Amino acid sequence: MRFPTRSGRCSAALLSVLFTFGALFTACATDPVIDKNDLFRAGDNGFPLYRIPGMVVTTKGSVLVYCEARTDARSDWGEIQVHLRRSADGGNSWEASRQVAHFGERIPGNPHKPVGGNREQTVNNPIAIVDVKTNAIHFLYCINYARCFYMKSDDDGVTFSSPVEITQAFEAFREKCDWKVLATGPGHGIQLRNGRLVVPVWLAYGKTGDHSPSMSGTIYSDDHGISWHSGEIALPCTRDWKNPNETAAVELSDGRVMLNARTNSAVNRRLISISPNGATHWSAPLFDFALFDPKCMGSLIRVPSENPRGRLLFCNPHNLKYDANGQEIPRGHAGRKNLSLQISDDDGQTWSLPKTVEEATSAYSDLAVLPDGTTLCFYERKTSLTIARLSPQWMNAPIPQAPKKEN
Repeated sequence: MRFPTRSGRCSAALLSVLFTFGALFTACATDPVIDKNDLFRAGDNGFPLYRIPGMVVTTKGSVLVYCEARTDARSDWGEIQVHLRRSADGGNSWEASRQVAHFGERIPGNPHKPVGGNREQTVNNPIAIVDVKTNAIHFLYCINYARCFYMKSDDDGVTFSSPVEITQAFEAFREKCDWKVLATGPGHGIQLRNGRLVVPVWLAYGKTGDHSPSMSGTIYSDDHGISWHSGEIALPCTRDWKNPNETAAVELSDGRVMLNARTNSAVNRRLISISPNGATHWSAPLFDFALFDPKCMGSLIRVPSENPRGRLLFCNPHNLKYDANGQEIPRGHAGRKNLSLQISDDDGQTWSLPKTVEEATSAYSDLAVLPDGTTLCFYERKTSLTIARLSPQWMNAPIPQAPKKEN
């Protein structure tokens, strides 16, 4: 192609400018995009820190994000509230943050602060489930890691019912685990195709208030939240499977349910178990060597795809600690950063290489998908809770490969 000038020919300098501009324009038009928006910032409404993100998309397409509003900064104990923000337009605009739990009788009690600790109420580990059969949003949370409560919304998350205590559902676990601490989630629960509601839980059976040693299982409801029951322990604490907790659940293409857990195991990988019904007959736990475990909560969801089996998305900080020889340090605690997403098109048998959502400090996260197929990631970033909108271009962009070493 010729670019005419007064002399009838284009100068080399002009060609260089035009082609550079064209390349920049093309890159800007097609570059994979991640839009990020801080929804809870440290210091907002007088709370030094917000942590433990959870998120669901309702049957009407509204986005609900929820978290712990902490007065004692990074402590899991202390005066903690559960706050929620709602978007009725797919995350383009957001209602103001509001406290959603606990509005029942105040239940103070912090075993780690015997002096004055009885004045504190720790409301922790919120978890929601969208009921596609009734359009309700089921919402569970714990108080002082000792009692569990349930409420629901029948108006798309605008209001919630009065809390009902369901701690009794955990009592059947005592045969295998004399727990002193209980916790739901965190993140979100799931509804199976048959209507069953499944909530991942973990239990600790050390000293009162201690979060280890721990093991994981589920509680479930077959009547849309009216009654709750314990399943079986899926992930016990053993020498090899150290302190399973903060478990994510997903329904596989054949109706089975997979648990994917954080542990403190030497192999630094996520621990997996599968059940035919999300409650009983869990398979022997196995490590998934494609998924790093930097001792941090991770998120797992199923999304529609061209693959008849659907697609799984997994997100956590993809980061491990290595020694001077480049070898993984068993049970090494690397910094929580490089929040990344991995994709499986075969029910978690294999996973893609990680795609970075946040390279800097980043920790807990939760995933959801809008009705138009847009993927949302709600996660801890430095001192804020941030929502990232992952464009189809970003999701489908090829993953850069490391250059091959020359011999």
